[in-house]
Amino acid sequence: MKFIAEINVMPHKNLLDPQGKAVTGSMAAIGLPQVHNVRVGKHITLEIEALDEAEANLKTEEACRKLLANPIMEFFEFTIQKG
Repeated sequence: MKFIAEINVMPHKNLLDPQGKAVTGSMAAIGLPQVHNVRVGKHITLEIEALDEAEANLKTEEACRKLLANPIMEFFEFTIQKG
């Protein structure tokens, strides 16, 4: 079966996010001074061949831990849907 994994990787909340800080600082310049505390991360979509949703979850978790997220600086969360 084919599954689609939608993954979000974000910096840990207690770490400085330089990209988010830069975007936050630019909001006033584009007329949005009400926007604060921007955090910038990554959104990743994967197609996974697996026997069932449980296996697709395990494969996605493994991909995130081994390659897609740096556990020292980032956390991840994902959803799986049949593709």
